[in-house]
Amino acid sequence: MSEFWLISAPGDKENVQALERMNTVTSKSNLSYNTKFAIPDFKVGTLDSLVGLSDELGKLDTFAESLIRRMAQSVVEVMEDSKGKAQEHLLANGVDLTSFVTHFEWDMAKYPAKQPLVSVVDTIAKQLAQIEMDLKSRTAAYNTLKTNLENLEKKFMGNLFTRTLSDIVSKEDFVLDSEYLITLLVIVPKPNYSQWQKTYESLSDMVVPRSTKLITEDKEGGLFTVTLFRKVIEDFKTKAKENKFTVREFYYDEKEIKREREEMARLLSDKKQQYQTSCVALKKGSSTFPDHKVKVTPLGNPDRPAAGQTDRERESEGEGEGPLLRWLKVNFSEAFIAWIHVKALRVFVESVLRYGLPVNFQAVLLQPLKKSSTKRLREVLNSVFRHLDEVAATSILDASVEIPGLQLNNQDYFPYVYFHIDLSLLD
Repeated sequence: MSEFWLISAPGDKENVQALERMNTVTSKSNLSYNTKFAIPDFKVGTLDSLVGLSDELGKLDTFAESLIRRMAQSVVEVMEDSKGKAQEHLLANGVDLTSFVTHFEWDMAKYPAKQPLVSVVDTIAKQLAQIEMDLKSRTAAYNTLKTNLENLEKKFMGNLFTRTLSDIVSKEDFVLDSEYLITLLVIVPKPNYSQWQKTYESLSDMVVPRSTKLITEDKEGGLFTVTLFRKVIEDFKTKAKENKFTVREFYYDEKEIKREREEMARLLSDKKQQYQTSCVALKKGSSTFPDHKVKVTPLGNPDRPAAGQTDRERESEGEGEGPLLRWLKVNFSEAFIAWIHVKALRVFVESVLRYGLPVNFQAVLLQPLKKSSTKRLREVLNSVFRHLDEVAATSILDASVEIPGLQLNNQDYFPYVYFHIDLSLLD
């Protein structure tokens, strides 16, 4: 499952034993995979500042989650025909998201724990805001390019009545630079081919005999040429319409046809480059992408994942990709890492507010192993930690107990600090 529960309980002897019981029960019952979630000792500050940070971090959490989901969707959209491989690009520090979350360690280089909490939160907020601003500008430019290309492609995909003819006709199909003669293009329904051949010369005066030629056809009809004197154009159009022949308004302009073909080729090239051409390479060694690797802090002794790649190593590997996809990969990783740091901050702040000072709590990350077992897992946690809030826990176990002013039910209330991490929408 791509779902995680991030909880914390006080770090005193009683609750450490409760955590051990929880770990034993969930392991034996195959309910969840549990790992310690290491959070550094931050500068607590005042109670008022923590209350304010609690609200701010809630909003930042929602914003960060929304941002990474939008970035994941952008990766899917940019890859188009290779959408099935999009998940390969949604990594954090070079490892899959589940491995990063289950082996999370605070990045001291990026977010120094010795700074005031307000400063740490402000740093993350500014980082995410900048990524969102860049995402909007880059995706807007890409979508404009995509729209322009789609509009141009429509010209090449319609029927003979609507599509461009620049890729069909050639200079040899027309009488050009004549003061008196002109070549028209006429769309003839397939059942009327024989009628056209018999009547086109007599539809009007001054039609050049044997001047018709079939250039191309689609499911409905064919495109024929006919040459006549300029002075009878309108009369010919009227007679042709009466016989269910349609004169297509088209005049051969070599420069315009060349311009249209070049524009199509340019747009196709530009769009392709956004995904699979390294036409705009990121500079190696950029200070924008500092090196840092994933480390492991297991609960018990789980297998260690392979060491994470640095952003520079990933950048080097991605030189065959287009600039938009490479930017999305690097900054998705940055945004996701920031999001999990926000989760850690929320656990710290809420734990201090709930359990008090001095700071002493243990955070644990649980990964439910089956969707069907989440209810049972919730019951185990509520039972193990019911002593943290006896009144609320009683109401959970006994639905008949009503506590004025307290909104409780089995789905919404937790006697311990709890946060949810859902990666399923990134799959």
